[in-house]
Amino acid sequence: MRRRPGIAGLQNQAAARDQYRLVGDHVAKLRTDMMKEQLETFRSQLEEFARKHKNDIRKNPAFRAQFHEMCAKVGVDPLASNKGFWAELLGIGDFYYELGVQIVDICLATRSHNGGLINLQELCSLLCQRHKVARDSVSEDDCLRAINKLKILGSGFEVISVGKKKLVRSVPTELNKDHNEILELAQVQGYVIVDEVEKRLSWSSGRAIDTLETLLEEGLAMIDDGHRDGRRRYWFPCVASVPGATG
Repeated sequence: MRRRPGIAGLQNQAAARDQYRLVGDHVAKLRTDMMKEQLETFRSQLEEFARKHKNDIRKNPAFRAQFHEMCAKVGVDPLASNKGFWAELLGIGDFYYELGVQIVDICLATRSHNGGLINLQELCSLLCQRHKVARDSVSEDDCLRAINKLKILGSGFEVISVGKKKLVRSVPTELNKDHNEILELAQVQGYVIVDEVEKRLSWSSGRAIDTLETLLEEGLAMIDDGHRDGRRRYWFPCVASVPGATG
């Protein structure tokens, strides 16, 4: 018959477990300290990089996007505050603040035309027109970061994906699956026709008309009845540029 360990044996086992735990804690602390030291080194190198390339970061949107990616990897948020090292060095906090103000202004100005849903590419173009700079001076990444900062204010702004396009929503309109399918279909020509919706989505006439009329009531669609074939077009400014719409 196998003998059970005595009190001394149990005490030795407990002592051994304590030793293993202490060694494990020590190794974990060494690893944590090493990681902290590496992160501090990375942050110092990042600050030096920012000083050296601050003009490129300010003026080149592609370079600016890569810089943000580098910051994210070491847990640095240059946009966390308009004060402090990053704001003083780069001034990009002010840049995104001003961009956010202009995004709100443009969304409000175009809301009667697009129902509060604007194509991200169109938004970038309108921002560049305001700045009177080249089309690529304000990137989609810049717009997305500025909009993300607007969320903190509880402004209701958000970016949604419909098909291959990104749309900026500035009103609390809830789009369901049917709405998104119509918008995705409209990306081809900028508009849809009822019988086309029925055919392409395998919907009944009632479902197609009801969904389109809802989008019309929300201000997201425009009616065009001026065609010889007599078929009504439902235009969607948020996925297509309609001549004279943004003037």
